[in-house]
Amino acid sequence: MRRGGLPVELFLGLRYLRARGHRTNLSLFVWTGVGGVFLGVSALIVVLAVMTGFQDGIRDKIIASNPHILVLEGGGRGVRDPAALTDRVRAVPGVRSATPFVLQQALFTVPGGGATGGLLRGVDLSVESLRLDIGRQLKMGSLDPLARGGGDPAIILGRELARTLGVIPGESVTVISPQGALTAVGMVPKMRRFSVAGTFEVGMYEYDSSLAYVNLPTAQEFAGLGSRVTGIEVKLQDPWQAKAIGRQIIARLGFPYLVRDWMEMNRNLFNALQLEKLALFIIVTIIVLVAAFAIIGHLVLLVAEKRKEIGILKAMGATAGSVGAAFLSVGVLIGLVGSAAGSVVGLGLIWIQNTYRVIRLAGDVYQIDYLPMKLTWSDFGLIIGATLLISFAFTLLPARRAARLDPVEVLRYE
Repeated sequence: MRRGGLPVELFLGLRYLRARGHRTNLSLFVWTGVGGVFLGVSALIVVLAVMTGFQDGIRDKIIASNPHILVLEGGGRGVRDPAALTDRVRAVPGVRSATPFVLQQALFTVPGGGATGGLLRGVDLSVESLRLDIGRQLKMGSLDPLARGGGDPAIILGRELARTLGVIPGESVTVISPQGALTAVGMVPKMRRFSVAGTFEVGMYEYDSSLAYVNLPTAQEFAGLGSRVTGIEVKLQDPWQAKAIGRQIIARLGFPYLVRDWMEMNRNLFNALQLEKLALFIIVTIIVLVAAFAIIGHLVLLVAEKRKEIGILKAMGATAGSVGAAFLSVGVLIGLVGSAAGSVVGLGLIWIQNTYRVIRLAGDVYQIDYLPMKLTWSDFGLIIGATLLISFAFTLLPARRAARLDPVEVLRYE
């Protein structure tokens, strides 16, 4: 049966949502339910978008500024014959580039007395792809001095590291290696002066405040490795294939080599972020549950008030299913309206933040300098699905109560 082009159940549900006269108090429950669902959906959208955007922002920074796979030799003495090993790694399908590197801890000092610890990384700037990657991060100066000889060797400092030391391109820093040199008077720390050729910025404070680049031969000599290197850094065409390609590399190289991919090296960070995302989803869902109790309260009162109408409808031939569906539609409509309004506001807040970057972050604490927001279709579907499911579930009890009313008992005393 239809009324005005609508199914009669939906027509009755819409009619029951409108409160007039002595039913004005019922309207309070309707608005409480809609408002609760609205707040819950908008809060869930913003919270999940923040967590996903934050996680993806850190992940993208890690992928852009770090090798996707590291190939190391067991024993910790460095990789012998890096040229031959690099050629074997490059032959693996999916590998975009493979270059040797040297990495060691160091103490950076300046003539004025400033000092800070960090990492000295030797890279092979003859590889065009690596040179372009570092060049994109360069903020001041040039990479050319790193490839030239003569005078003090050149160094590129992270932007925050340069700020901490108070140096600019053209000035010098002294780097002290913890691996000292054995002399006639005992163990003496190895020191070398470098000329600052420029500064770079990755966008993550952890790297910008501790990392410095020099050319590979200089790093090998300073670390006392001779012709050895720390390992081979590998960039992939698809970073998400790191585990599969890593297995191919280790199968081709065999013992004594080992492989570490970017997912494994940052596993604890991403697991913690994922756990926080789940916990926040559960906590914010409580807002929707509060709204669901307002919906059930509205329907219980509505059934009590509409006993006479329900009795008349059943006496005229309305089935229990139709009566129950009419009251079900009330709860579902409240959920739909609240979800639609919450979605519009939540998505609008995401657009404003991503466009204008209203909320800024401290890079030294959060690793990124603004709060990115990203909502995936799966998260959006989960939010809307969970909200409508809760609204529907909390509507079932009063709807079944209305459907079970006996018209004889209802109309006997009317």
